[in-house]
Amino acid sequence: MDTTSEIIHQVTEISVTYQNKVKPSQRIKISRSSDAYDLLLKSWDDTLELYESFKIVMLNKANKVLGISVIGNGGVSGCVVDPKRVFATALLSGCSSIILCHNHPSGSTIASEADVRITEKIKQAGIFLEIAVLDHLIITAEGFYSFADDGVL
Repeated sequence: MDTTSEIIHQVTEISVTYQNKVKPSQRIKISRSSDAYDLLLKSWDDTLELYESFKIVMLNKANKVLGISVIGNGGVSGCVVDPKRVFATALLSGCSSIILCHNHPSGSTIASEADVRITEKIKQAGIFLEIAVLDHLIITAEGFYSFADDGVL
């Protein structure tokens, strides 16, 4: 059995890794919201119309995709988004900017008040961390809504 002094001196080791397996010349460039939609739609699994998921696309300075990461999964009408997870992932990738994305299983591309609030919260954190939030897409199997295209971002 550990004594109190032995327990105090034990610390959990935290390991941080990043493995990029795509050559810079082969990275996909995002030039418009439809590019991001096409990429995300192809990368989504068969849960697009089953439950909400929140993802981020991480981009370098040239707007080339470094990766896509699932930040959270939810139910049919919502998903909890933790900004700390968004930026822990973004910082780990060394990205310059991110695109936020979530799906609406209902097929609606209308942004809710909660969607607008979390977008603004993450955008403000990104300003502080110098990681630009370029867009937030709401995607469905038949289309998407872009906060940036609509001037909301």
